[in-house]
Amino acid sequence: MKYLYYILILSFFTSCNTSENKKEVKTNVVLKDVQYEEQAYPKLEANRYNVAFLIMDGVYNTELTAPFDIFQHTIFRDSIKAMNVFTVAKTDEPIVTFEGMRILPDFNYTEDKLPKIDILVVPSAEHHLDTDLDDQVMIDFVKRIDKEAQFITSHCDGAFVLAQAGLLNDVVSTTFPSDIDTMRKRFPQLDIRKEVLFVHDGKYITSAGGAKSFEAALYLCEYLYGKDIAKSLAGGLVIDWKLDNVPHLIIEE
Repeated sequence: MKYLYYILILSFFTSCNTSENKKEVKTNVVLKDVQYEEQAYPKLEANRYNVAFLIMDGVYNTELTAPFDIFQHTIFRDSIKAMNVFTVAKTDEPIVTFEGMRILPDFNYTEDKLPKIDILVVPSAEHHLDTDLDDQVMIDFVKRIDKEAQFITSHCDGAFVLAQAGLLNDVVSTTFPSDIDTMRKRFPQLDIRKEVLFVHDGKYITSAGGAKSFEAALYLCEYLYGKDIAKSLAGGLVIDWKLDNVPHLIIEE
């Protein structure tokens, strides 16, 4: 992927953008043309789960970073199939979270060739109850990934995206507690539970979000790797993890 940049050197500076895997940093000052080619994609190790985080403007920090932290730390555990974590968006431009964090997406799902996605994570975003649900390109992307993914997970109002894509029609789900009635009204055909913090039904895991996004992510790790690994991951983030202490629902197949 080639980019043309105009750079003005105003004074001495030191660049910290040394990783081959980072997208280039854009500047808005001009002196001369500089053209170069740089690797724009993260390095994905073989024999790992590929975990994609769907991001867009207004995504909430916690629902993104909580599961991202849990899943990324799997690479530091021995003898498991760890996770490659990366972000996907409908743009190459920086995503601005609801809290103001700027994130450069790893992949543009409308243009880039994506790796096979084993786990799709849909964090909540500011407009998941309204305008984002009218984004047919995004909804179609979720539908497409659903056909190949082993797990689809949502946090907080990310469940509205899954519902809009029709993925929750035949499963039990949950969402942010104060938005459950809104979700029931918009999707009256769905079985949405209120007294739990996450639900696992088939390949779908939906959670209440917020800080409980950690618990839903730890549950998936316990499901995949066992209790000891999940407890180790939790301990690394100073989380007191015990599945029985978290109100949840598992629908047995």
